[in-house]
Amino acid sequence: MDETRLRALHDEVLDWRHKGVPASAHGLTIAEWIASGPPTPTLPTPVVTLSAQALEHNLLSMASWCAERRLSLAPHGKATMAPQLWRRQLDAGAAAITVANLFQAGVAHRFGVPRILIANEIADPAAAVRLSLWAGEGARMCLFSDSEVPKVRVSEAAATSIDVLVELGATGGRAGARGIEAALKVAAGVEAAPNLRLAGVAGYEGAVASGTGAADLAAVDDYLGDLATLFAALDFETDRPVVSAGGSAYFDRVAAVLGPLAPRAEVLLRSGSYLVHDHGCYARTTPVARGGDGPVLLPALRARATVLSRPEPGLAILDAGRRDLPFDQDLPIPLRHNGSGAWDATAARCPQISDQHLHLTGAEGLAVGDVVELGLSHPCTAFDKWRLIPVVDDETGLVVDAVHTFF
Repeated sequence: MDETRLRALHDEVLDWRHKGVPASAHGLTIAEWIASGPPTPTLPTPVVTLSAQALEHNLLSMASWCAERRLSLAPHGKATMAPQLWRRQLDAGAAAITVANLFQAGVAHRFGVPRILIANEIADPAAAVRLSLWAGEGARMCLFSDSEVPKVRVSEAAATSIDVLVELGATGGRAGARGIEAALKVAAGVEAAPNLRLAGVAGYEGAVASGTGAADLAAVDDYLGDLATLFAALDFETDRPVVSAGGSAYFDRVAAVLGPLAPRAEVLLRSGSYLVHDHGCYARTTPVARGGDGPVLLPALRARATVLSRPEPGLAILDAGRRDLPFDQDLPIPLRHNGSGAWDATAARCPQISDQHLHLTGAEGLAVGDVVELGLSHPCTAFDKWRLIPVVDDETGLVVDAVHTFF
């Protein structure tokens, strides 16, 4: 990646635009602020932080797990949109960074990601021209195709060869050819198109299931089996074709069903949330949580919010809301607080959230001004609310880094 541009991120001067940064840091560069060793309690609330230790643990654990199973990893960059974290993932052995659209690909290209997998169709001719230009500059670009129109538009706009993966979908799911027969027709069209190279197949098993029961896992396995069948039916225009699947919930099933293809293919996982994990949806669905084969991951993302009001017995109103915290999968999970009173954390919960306020019930012992630490669910909708996220050393409580996001 482009180390000059990455280092320049810490030359940015902090000011009123940086939510979660104390006013005392305004006028300092990010590098100067970090060098001062700011303690976590000096961060104004609401604020979201990352654990340095959890990030490192998850990074190395997933890299090791994939290497032991001869799987490649192309983490989905949309989860964080943080080039600093992408660089760490690539340094740990990731083969590429996955993105979902042209904008995200542009961020990856700007920071020098050498191989970019666009896990989506491209239908805009202007977007296809941009991709072709980047490929001409040396970036390895790869995208999905599931029909004639996107394929034709990319082929006509491209000035250099672009790798294409035929996407197999599922009824009621997102994109992807509906069935193996339809996917074979797409593949034939890619082979015949100028400037396109049939480089593999891809899919997303999360389109066929969302639970952890036996029926859900069987549906995932059946879908991945179809993807393996499609792979076996095709002749590819590359020595090492790709077969790609794997979100952050069922990557163990990808390893079990598609892993045996590793001698003939690059089995490429696109899991994105493993690096950050969470206290909610992924804590429930990650493979190890249901007895599957997977690394033990730690929640790295937490929030801090201040009690603004105690308007009723047993109710506290916190200064964090939808503008600050994810709420699409679960509401925040109370973890602990800095008050002096007793608090049964097992009884505390957050039943309601609004734009700028969070309700906390079962929180006896809290007073106005106390700070509550919250666990979060679904990192993909947490990062997009923050342009700068402090990284905290859990042992010292000091801010040791700051991660930029680009949404």
